[in-house]
Amino acid sequence: MEVLSNAVQGVLSIIFMIGIGYILSHKGWFDKKSAKLLSKLVVSLALPCYMIYNLVSNYDRQKLSELKNGLPVPFITMIFCYLIAMATAKIIKVPKNRNGTFCSMMSLSNTIFIGLPVNRALFGEDSVQYVLVYYIANTTLFWTLGVYGISSDGDAADSKLFSAKNIRRIFSPPLIAFIIGIFLILLKIPVPKVILSTCGYMGNLTTPLSMLFIGTVMYSVDLRKIKFDKDMALLLAGRFIIAPAVVTGIVHLALPISVVNFTALPKLMKQVFIIQSAMPAMTQTPIIAETYNADYKYAAIMTTITTIASLISIPFYMLMLEFII
Repeated sequence: MEVLSNAVQGVLSIIFMIGIGYILSHKGWFDKKSAKLLSKLVVSLALPCYMIYNLVSNYDRQKLSELKNGLPVPFITMIFCYLIAMATAKIIKVPKNRNGTFCSMMSLSNTIFIGLPVNRALFGEDSVQYVLVYYIANTTLFWTLGVYGISSDGDAADSKLFSAKNIRRIFSPPLIAFIIGIFLILLKIPVPKVILSTCGYMGNLTTPLSMLFIGTVMYSVDLRKIKFDKDMALLLAGRFIIAPAVVTGIVHLALPISVVNFTALPKLMKQVFIIQSAMPAMTQTPIIAETYNADYKYAAIMTTITTIASLISIPFYMLMLEFII
């Protein structure tokens, strides 16, 4: 019961921070210019620092090698879910200015800001290494496939994935920081303590600044006009039903064509992957949508709604884990 309480409180803290951003906007502390500044601080400063700090602090070459067998699971899961999301968006005719946003939010999850504290509360520190395996796949796909899709929603995106302009967009500051972190680990390059500490302090700004941004955007939206429609229903179904179901199916597979017998993966790894797949949408999605002139208000609303919905999904999957693994 204590574990369940800790997990729920972790999600509530996210919602409270969004509420603070909403209240401060109501009081006039934040406006549209402030929202742009917050998004720029997160994407260009806080999040890159956060990635470098976490990778260098939690990984070494041996851990990267030991965990590689589990890495295909989240990659396969998220790509498969993204394809489902694309088909769903086409069938229900999601508006062009939120198509890529819809696909990203349906297939990719909040693996760090909510996923990490929830898994630590559920399984302890042993789960962190598996959380970061899922994080590697989620981060790679979000800052490539996800960002491309969201940028395509905007009014200045190129139609080709590998156009020069879109390649520059894909190699955003967070992804560059992610690549730098991997190279630092693989090449065993020591990072001075003062640099690492600075990255840690700046990285700690990521979650609160992201939540304040979402709260600021939420204030600019007339919540009374929000209606539960098919877009919202299918996005929630994809986030909390389809994605966990796909992960559960994959970790029970032992295909002869596979280089990895997924059934032989550690039980804790499988459990962490299922919980991670059932997390809410990534909090960076509204920021990226705003950056590329996509429908960032829709992204902010759905980020908040999926976060609230996770208050139900997290306890449910916590109770179901022993039955499905």
